[in-house]
Amino acid sequence: MTRRRSLAQVLTYLLPYGLGALLLLALQRTGLRESINLLLYDLITDIRPASNDPSKPITLIGISEQDVGRLGWPIDDALLCRAIDRLEAGGVAAIGLDLYRDRGVGAQQACLRERAAQRGSHLVSIFNVASAIGPIPGTPVERQAFNDLVLDPDSVVRRDLVHVGGQDPATVSFPMRLQELATGNSRLRGSIDSGKLAGPWLETIWWAGSSGGYLGLDAAGYQQMLPFRAPGSLPSYDFGQLLEGQVPADAIRGKIVLIGSTAPSLRDLFNVPHSRFRSTAAAMQMSGLEIHANRILALRDLENLGRPPILAIDPRQEQLLVLLNILIGILLAECVHQLRRSGLLVIGLGALEIATITLLLSQGVWIGVIMPVAALGVTAGAGWLRRSAVNQRQRQEFQKLLGQTTSPAVAAQLWEQRESLLRDGRFEGRQLAVTVLFSDTCNFTTVSEHLQPAEVLDWLNQGMAVFVPAICNRGGMVNKFTGDGILAVFGAPLSAGKQEDAEAAVAAARAIQDGLIDLNAQLRSEGKPEMRIRIGLHSGDVLAGSMGSSERLEYAVIGDTVNCASRLESIDKNRHDNLCRVLVSEATKELVGPGTDRSWQAWGSLHVKGRREPLSIWELRGNEPEADPASQTPGNQPD
Repeated sequence: MTRRRSLAQVLTYLLPYGLGALLLLALQRTGLRESINLLLYDLITDIRPASNDPSKPITLIGISEQDVGRLGWPIDDALLCRAIDRLEAGGVAAIGLDLYRDRGVGAQQACLRERAAQRGSHLVSIFNVASAIGPIPGTPVERQAFNDLVLDPDSVVRRDLVHVGGQDPATVSFPMRLQELATGNSRLRGSIDSGKLAGPWLETIWWAGSSGGYLGLDAAGYQQMLPFRAPGSLPSYDFGQLLEGQVPADAIRGKIVLIGSTAPSLRDLFNVPHSRFRSTAAAMQMSGLEIHANRILALRDLENLGRPPILAIDPRQEQLLVLLNILIGILLAECVHQLRRSGLLVIGLGALEIATITLLLSQGVWIGVIMPVAALGVTAGAGWLRRSAVNQRQRQEFQKLLGQTTSPAVAAQLWEQRESLLRDGRFEGRQLAVTVLFSDTCNFTTVSEHLQPAEVLDWLNQGMAVFVPAICNRGGMVNKFTGDGILAVFGAPLSAGKQEDAEAAVAAARAIQDGLIDLNAQLRSEGKPEMRIRIGLHSGDVLAGSMGSSERLEYAVIGDTVNCASRLESIDKNRHDNLCRVLVSEATKELVGPGTDRSWQAWGSLHVKGRREPLSIWELRGNEPEADPASQTPGNQPD
């Protein structure tokens, strides 16, 4: 039984936290976590102030709907050659042609291939690995670049594939190739390949998850989060304006100029973090041309800072943060006694974490918000569930130990102080100053001889319906039913004070005296025998605590005080001339004082059975009429 009890206690402690761990594990594996994290990321990206680029190193030349209508689509190679010649003449730093030209367009296709192959050209030709589309034929490898964009599962561009190591010389990202051509060096790519620029790059670890708020991203190559300038903030001109010489010279000289499609009908538009928070159709998506421009600016930030401009937290660090929140959740749930205060602390701390993580994201540090906050809330919830289970078990123990023998007020006080009163499911033994009330029913044997067992029990219960509330409503505890009597204690397990406990006991005796008048009137009307009782009251010290074995426990009070109360009840049974005789010891009478509403009759000092020292005894006279012995049918002998 003890082993079974210990196992039940262990399960009570571990099961809620085990369920919490399973819930966290399930949350970590579900796409809902990533979706919420990305929603917060997109929101902060949209409202975060754009980086200030006073030099504006990039100019966009977009092929607009007007250009398509006027020049046709696809754009003739001859027109592209004119545009490239104009840019070269204007002193451009690099030209990024974000158009596929593995196959020529128009009658003068050779001109574009000649310009791509020309030594000293600033033209970078793209190819696409995913679609197996090649660059302009004849383009040297040092001016070839792949323009593949990285899309998240929700088809939003948030990441940038900065570089892929260990590839052939042509396989360099479009922004990296333009940056190297414009600056005349490849230091950034060399630093990445050599490991001097160690990121931190986006990564996925099988046991820890992915960087930032991702669930399980494909982190191949060197990837970073892409910081976006405000949409439409970079200098931009139409392709027709370039052909007509309407682009200012300072927008070309020393700049990286990107040429590509911006017309919505050409479908080179992508969702970006800003997309879901903008209502106008023009701002809902960003052209690939503008995304590449943002990628170039992100490379410059990377080189200047020596790290990615947006730091996505390492997945191992997130796991440590989750573990810390688990520990905090356990502490708040287990160590804060008041459940309301514990809940407020968890809510407050969770709100503070969300605010802090949001602030960090606005400053360029991305931490997934869901798992840390969920770890705090779920663990605290598991702790509250465990406490609830323990409370339920303790309530059952209270009911087992005390039954329904205390008033709701006393029961509430006991429950509030249960941790100091209980140990291992038992009330610890304590010496307490109490007032004991002992009662017994007169003539019970004679009455039971003339009634059926069910009738006797019903008759007794009618009396108990008067006696028990009189005791419990005054803070007493009915410790035991002694067949046709009651053992009640005032001051255990909780005391209101010696005097207050004695006053309550005497008040309960008076209430019983008064209640018997109405009870006997009812019994007479029902043709049942009337009821007479004797009560003994004595104040003193008792030893109180749980007594019994693991199979059966009860709250027991033992000692001379209990014995004296019992002797007072049973002494000189023939000296009983009223419905309810109440004998009170001198110890109790001194505590309560004379009282204006009480009538005391001295009985003198009497020796009681089992006690050497005599007791000074007083009878508390009630207001009820003296009993008529003849009415106590059947039988009037003391019992």
